[in-house]
Amino acid sequence: MKILILVLFGLTYLGVVLFPGRKTAVMLSGALSVILAKVFFSPHESLCATHVFQSIFDAVKAINWNVIGIFWGMLYLTGIFVYSKVPLLLADKIIEHARTVGMAILAVCVFASLVSAFVENVATVMIVAPIALSLCKQLHLSPVPFLIGIAISSNLQGTATLIGDPPSMILAGVKQMSFNDFFIYQGKPGIFWAVQLGAVVSFLVLAWLFRSYRQSVGGIQKEAVLSWAPTWLLLFMIVALAVSPLFDPESRFLGGMICSVFGLGALLWYHVERHCDWRATQAFWKEYADWETLLFLIGIFVVVESLKDAGLIDDAAKWMVSEIRGNLFLAYSLIVWGSVALSAVVDNVPYITAMIPLCQAVSANMGISDNVLVFGLLIGACLGGNITPVGAAANVVSIGILKRNGYETSFGEFVKIGLPFTAAATFASYIFVWLLWA
Repeated sequence: MKILILVLFGLTYLGVVLFPGRKTAVMLSGALSVILAKVFFSPHESLCATHVFQSIFDAVKAINWNVIGIFWGMLYLTGIFVYSKVPLLLADKIIEHARTVGMAILAVCVFASLVSAFVENVATVMIVAPIALSLCKQLHLSPVPFLIGIAISSNLQGTATLIGDPPSMILAGVKQMSFNDFFIYQGKPGIFWAVQLGAVVSFLVLAWLFRSYRQSVGGIQKEAVLSWAPTWLLLFMIVALAVSPLFDPESRFLGGMICSVFGLGALLWYHVERHCDWRATQAFWKEYADWETLLFLIGIFVVVESLKDAGLIDDAAKWMVSEIRGNLFLAYSLIVWGSVALSAVVDNVPYITAMIPLCQAVSANMGISDNVLVFGLLIGACLGGNITPVGAAANVVSIGILKRNGYETSFGEFVKIGLPFTAAATFASYIFVWLLWA
């Protein structure tokens, strides 16, 4: 069964790489394949109605409905944000203080990283993407490299705080860390500062990658804002997301509910703004509905969960531990860089959940604190998702936004930016954590 699931997983991801234009169909086919594999080839169950329904239920349960809710709600909230023309105003302000296009987009990426320290990464991408799209539209440039930059920048800073990303919340729950512990932990600089060092180095990489965009950004036509109401809705939603971990510390449902409610509010506001014109509202709903990305996300969750159910994630983690042999630096290096490699193709939430107990067990056997290993795990697992377009939900969403705006993004095009960015950020954070916590 394990071999079958591994083969199906490999074929699915290979299909995504080879056929990027049909990646949703490929991913859904992979999801259906692993469900059928569990139905017909499970060694512990006979083929009966109960087993079939259980397999379907497991697949539905594997879907992260919190992320789906965030994505769906943000489609319409960002839709009215664009309609209000506030992104154009923000783009103009950035342009005013940037001498070149490369500097302007780098400033947008830094802005995205700051927002994502306090807001879930998918929501961050959908908040900031309209600004970059507006900027590129005014300057007649392809937004592909810039949307990739925004996605990986948001993934980076999501690790910095307790409320930025689910893996941080999971680690905080296991180690009973407070919000402040991410800044100062046991009298030493915490994870936040490791991420900031990585951010500085990785943004230098982005600056180098964007160095060829030396066009002047002057002479952009100013546009009047139609309404500030969408901006206020967006700000209220950010505040709601920032405080939601107090009521939903494991980020299971509340973020999705908040974004869905605000998304419905956005549709209602647009309907009233257009004088209750149902045709206009229906056209708006269709314009911003991104079913392809939504279904792709659902497929990813089902396929990745099949790896966990088959025990393949546990097997990979145990193999890493078996190679350690009492060498702390080797253990730390394997965990960080192994996590980077695995998280490039595997969702980091189930992976980090499986690995934390193993890191703690290794630390206990060595008679040391588990801080250095679990902090290294968090950095490697979260930053590794920046390498490929399927490594993190924020990446998938950014590719979907680009496609909806008429731009195709290849696997190699994403890796060309994501790999050097990830290597620089991870190496800097890797050294920082080792020097402080080893």
